[in-house]
Amino acid sequence: MPEGALLDTSFFLRFLNEKDDLFDKADKYYKYFLQKEIRLFISTISIAEYCVGGTVDQLPLKNILVLPFNIEHAEKAGELARILYDARRNNQLILGERTIIINDAKLFAQADTDPRINYFVTSDSRSLNIFNTIKNKTNLNFTIIDINNNHTEIFGLLNL
Repeated sequence: MPEGALLDTSFFLRFLNEKDDLFDKADKYYKYFLQKEIRLFISTISIAEYCVGGTVDQLPLKNILVLPFNIEHAEKAGELARILYDARRNNQLILGERTIIINDAKLFAQADTDPRINYFVTSDSRSLNIFNTIKNKTNLNFTIIDINNNHTEIFGLLNL
């Protein structure tokens, strides 16, 4: 089965803003994924988050599969959210001004349960903390990629 990547809202906020500090890295990831025929996904959850400040027609949906949130995802999201709530209650997860974001658990549940998805791509360091908290308690069937790191480092490529 070909590889796939679920792109989160923070990825699109960087990718669609040429003035953003991470635009260049997001653009290189996007081009790399297309070149390597890694299927790209966007969740309906990320579409809703994006539409808070933008519109759906701004998203590059031509090359991206839309992943609806379903019952299997909901069950897994509940399991992951329980881990996060427990960690927060036990002071093992400190999120500062950000209360627990159930959308992170939902997106991770989608990436975990969909066999087409190998990577979850983000620039949100808080999502990384949430991912690590979950990963300490249960196995997840995907790798998280932080676009603050170059795609050449993540995929072991020579930067020629």
